Amino acid sequence: MSTKQVGDTSEAMVLAELVTRGYTVSVPFGDNDPYDLIVDIGDELYRVQVKTGWIEDDCLRFKTASKTTVEGTPCMDDYDTDDIDAFAVRCKNTGSLYWVPVGSAGKKNTYLRLDSPKIDHPSVSLAAEFTFDAMLPGS
Repeated sequence: MSTKQVGDTSEAMVLAELVTRGYTVSVPFGDNDPYDLIVDIGDELYRVQVKTGWIEDDCLRFKTASKTTVEGTPCMDDYDTDDIDAFAVRCKNTGSLYWVPVGSAGKKNTYLRLDSPKIDHPSVSLAAEFTFDAMLPGS
């Protein structure tokens, strides 16, 4: 599959899971918005960027920046709270889904540990803390 097809698959799987759980989900028209989905939980709307993650070095890794071209020049766009509220991440190795608030994500990449580290460190985030069951708003 092309990277576009992989991304579309992740978006479709996230959307299907959200709808199955009873959320209202809207898809913006066009490809020029920083978010892929709008999730309505009744009293609040969440702008969500869907990402495909993969397992690397015992972590779930996903990119938190978007590579684009402006007037023929490649550039990287970071996401922040002005753009989106959360990342919805599908791990392509396991199919597991994660909800990561933008404030909990890194600037270019995010690594979520799959297993507890041998040491307790404040900058280590565990994937289990960001599963859909643990983090979806309104649930």
